[in-house]
Amino acid sequence: MNSKIKTIVVGTGSYIPSNQVSNSAFLDNKFYDADGNLFPQKNEEIVQKFLDITGIESRRYASTNHVASDLGYYAAKNALESSEIDPETLDYIIFAHNFGDVKYDNRKSDFVPSLAARIKHKLGIRNPKCVAMDLPFGCPGWLQGVIMADYLICSGDAKRVMIVGAETLSRVCDPHDRDSMIYADGAGATILNSFEFEDSVGILSHAVRSDTLQYSKLLWMGPSYNPNYFGDELFLKMNGNTLYKYALRYVPEVVKETLDKAGLDLKDVSKLLIHQANEKMDNAILEGLCKLYGVKEIPWHIMPMTIHEFGNSSVATVPTLLDLISKGQIEGHEFKSGDILVFASVGAGMNINAMVYKIP
Repeated sequence: MNSKIKTIVVGTGSYIPSNQVSNSAFLDNKFYDADGNLFPQKNEEIVQKFLDITGIESRRYASTNHVASDLGYYAAKNALESSEIDPETLDYIIFAHNFGDVKYDNRKSDFVPSLAARIKHKLGIRNPKCVAMDLPFGCPGWLQGVIMADYLICSGDAKRVMIVGAETLSRVCDPHDRDSMIYADGAGATILNSFEFEDSVGILSHAVRSDTLQYSKLLWMGPSYNPNYFGDELFLKMNGNTLYKYALRYVPEVVKETLDKAGLDLKDVSKLLIHQANEKMDNAILEGLCKLYGVKEIPWHIMPMTIHEFGNSSVATVPTLLDLISKGQIEGHEFKSGDILVFASVGAGMNINAMVYKIP
């Protein structure tokens, strides 16, 4: 392994569906608890409490004729065109998702062929040495794909890798479950390239943990909470309270582990790009990270947020955030040479990962 080889971001792209769904769209839903009982509160109160906790005011849903691989293709195309990279030069396409392609009118998961193979086909790539593979890893899937790509590049097995994260969570959420208001659709894509640098730039470190023995069932697939629901679909379910506690306990530790590996401190961090799961939870994670470093004044300015407008699109939240800032589309946030970026995500598995990246 050549110690001078560095993994550098050379292209970003995203696709944000145009169909914007505000919180008011849920005012007529019938919400049930896990025991199949209607909540006694009025929907206005339920929706307001949801907004107070998550910070989500609206979310984006895919068009009825689109599936996850379509969204991923648009994000990949955007990354290739904006970076002027020839798709035939890609050595790998890694597609992170959890549910495959789920059609609007037939809500079953479709995994064959792989979603990576589908977008390689749509991009018209002829190169047989461009390996197309999928990665299901919960919400941290895109970041895990980036970590895998770093290993491939640093080992010399690849020079250029595209990682796509796309999901249509609107197709797998129970309309009778309050948590359905969290979920959204979207896609992000990132292209990594091998370069030789004497300086420590690009991906500096990463860390991952999987807690499957005790926490594997915090997110699962189950029937609708509505006891009168007719249909055999399985919907995404979540033990939100325990998941919240899990994230607050372990995500700050993984982020600190990653910074320690890079020989850096929290004060060195320019931006924290964290999975857009829940505003209250993300804020608490940053507070927990500050406690680990004995920092009393929380540096809120380092943590850009998109969840208010776009909701939680799982694997797509972080690469979308990266793309929007890279292209100057988030007010008050920009990247410059020498900036230290920390990426972090948590989700089904339960899985947590984090990465430190220094902009060349």
